[in-house]
Amino acid sequence: MGISSSLNAGVAGLAVNAVKLATISDNIANSQTIGYKRADAQFADLVLQQQSGAYSAGGVRAYTFRDAGAQGALITTSSATDLSISGRGLLPVTDSAGASAPAGVDRNLLLTSTGSFSTDEFGYLRTQSGLYLLGWPLDASGNVGSPPRDSGAGLQPVRINLNQYSASPTTQIRLGLNLPASATAAGASGEPFDLPIEYFDNLGRRQSLALTFTPSVPAAGASNQWNVEIIDNAGDPLTPIGSFDVIFDDTPTTGGSLGSVTTGPGAAYDPASGRVTLTTASGPLQIDIGSPGGGSALTQLSSTFAPLAITKDGAPIGNLSTVQIDRRGVLTAVFDTGFRRPLYQIPIADVPNYRGLNAVGNQAFAVSQDSGDVYFWDAGDGPVGETIGFALSESTTDIAAELTDLIETQRAYSSNAKIIQTVDEMLQETTNIIR
Repeated sequence: MGISSSLNAGVAGLAVNAVKLATISDNIANSQTIGYKRADAQFADLVLQQQSGAYSAGGVRAYTFRDAGAQGALITTSSATDLSISGRGLLPVTDSAGASAPAGVDRNLLLTSTGSFSTDEFGYLRTQSGLYLLGWPLDASGNVGSPPRDSGAGLQPVRINLNQYSASPTTQIRLGLNLPASATAAGASGEPFDLPIEYFDNLGRRQSLALTFTPSVPAAGASNQWNVEIIDNAGDPLTPIGSFDVIFDDTPTTGGSLGSVTTGPGAAYDPASGRVTLTTASGPLQIDIGSPGGGSALTQLSSTFAPLAITKDGAPIGNLSTVQIDRRGVLTAVFDTGFRRPLYQIPIADVPNYRGLNAVGNQAFAVSQDSGDVYFWDAGDGPVGETIGFALSESTTDIAAELTDLIETQRAYSSNAKIIQTVDEMLQETTNIIR
């Protein structure tokens, strides 16, 4: 019993060291593979139930795994869509079947630590090995809503060619303007001041508002009062879309700032926000003139008519120039007009046991029972790291360590072969005794 068990133990030793050699071979072969996670084999002894006065060798077995949670060194690239993670976590991806699956169907969820993504012929971001990047779509305001974070049900393949052209209508204008105080004093000419302001309509076309500031000239003293009339040249150029009267404060502490605002037909004023709301040919528009009591955008000081800081939101139609991904995982389309639109939120996946993930090839992993359930975090939140663009993660293989393991494995294999040789010689001696 002891001799035969020794033979079995030697054979088991050869088998497990062959497994160890296979993992070393994989690691060395993929030492330059971007995103590769080192494979390893750990041995565990087999203990058989022993009879009194006798011992039987149980042998050894091998357990293999890939250390998917290991962090490879980051290398800088020239592509904004080369993605890595600075810390714990994996990127959600899917295969070609998952990318083409209709909405509402569960896609094959895969995870990878890094990827050199580029657009394919349909505008999807994918690697050359066929992994498609997944993300949560954002609305026009950059909000993701409340997607499920314990599954990939809300994730969609990232597609950017649907936004090849984009425009953003103007909804707010800040009227940083000084009106001359001398124009409302007795004896002034009463001549109005005209101010054209460009804005963008819903189709990205350039339109203009014509603002006319008419001072109120009293018989004596100063009225500090102006009438503002607004015409939208995209509509009827002869009919104002709104008007309002402003009276400026002339007290020592808040002199020159808004004192009161009275709106006419077509305009509404909110003192809390300091905005006048109008309706243009393309929809509602707010003009920020400031709130009464100081710090207003619209002032009346002893100076010239000076449009100092007139700003607006919106942008004309533009061509998609590039895409960028920030540290929070927000993928933003950048257009040649300078306009930026957030498109997707790329979450970071986390599992309790990274060594329990199943390797499926192409540096991708699948969730298993041993890995535990997946949970998606915003990049930089909780235990996960931030997303890094213009960077890829190198292989976690250490060539020096692998060559050292190779020598040790070779010696262990030879030792187990020596056991089999020794058992063979002992059995030969037994055979010779019988003869």
